[in-house]
Amino acid sequence: MSQVKSFLNFVKIEHTLFSLPLIYSGAFLAAKEFPSLWLLGLILAGATGARTAALALNRIIDREIDKRNPRTAVRELPSGKLTLAQARGILGLSLLLYFVSAALIGPFCLYLSPLPLFIFTVYPYMKRFTPLAHFGVGLGLAMAPLGGWFAVQQSFDNILPGVLLSLFTLFWVSGFDIIYSTLDELFDRQENLHSFSSKFGKARALKISALLHIIAFGILAALFIIYIKAIAALPFLFASGFLLYLEQKKADDVELAFFRINAVLGFVVLAMVMAGVYFE
Repeated sequence: MSQVKSFLNFVKIEHTLFSLPLIYSGAFLAAKEFPSLWLLGLILAGATGARTAALALNRIIDREIDKRNPRTAVRELPSGKLTLAQARGILGLSLLLYFVSAALIGPFCLYLSPLPLFIFTVYPYMKRFTPLAHFGVGLGLAMAPLGGWFAVQQSFDNILPGVLLSLFTLFWVSGFDIIYSTLDELFDRQENLHSFSSKFGKARALKISALLHIIAFGILAALFIIYIKAIAALPFLFASGFLLYLEQKKADDVELAFFRINAVLGFVVLAMVMAGVYFE
């Protein structure tokens, strides 16, 4: 039973709540109707595989750093609750799920499927060299809306709405990753790890995070004005802006700002897209 609990804690399926509404937002935006349940199921499977692979890669690559950090030393690999071989097994199974799902969606998605994995592999190393690592995290999750878009469109045609949704995700996620990094400001300095918090201090880092969230909302507003337009979607646009504001106001409570508000925000964006699709 303890091994099952360690596995569930390691894969953190609940983190899929960040990416799943975004990948579905891309799919609905591309389809402009309700996609088939088969396709939605494949998207769910692919998103789960990709998110689990990203987390497994991050934990495997950072296991020695996590061991030295009091906050993360209790994680499954540094604490010995899972072995490195088990973590690699989880990574292998998640990759299998991801590639099979991409292949069943279509050859176009299978051809593109290694690209997110490249990003997932590179960005954990970035904090060893540059504070721009936050944008690596953002870019990784920004693949989600494009993944949903490509699952429906199977081409690069008329891709601008999907790109806008991905740009929103890039700035939103990069901003909230800066908030998350404030937990490790002192540790990062001691270990010579690069983050905006360790480089600029918490106060300035949070100002940069707020600026990124302002940009994110501007991009989401542009998506609404240019492509969604439906009055029924307008309350969800305003709600998204309020949640971004609330995330900044509650930045000192990282559990609330990072996990709860962000999980809700993803679904609010999905609701905005769906309202635009069905009430245009």
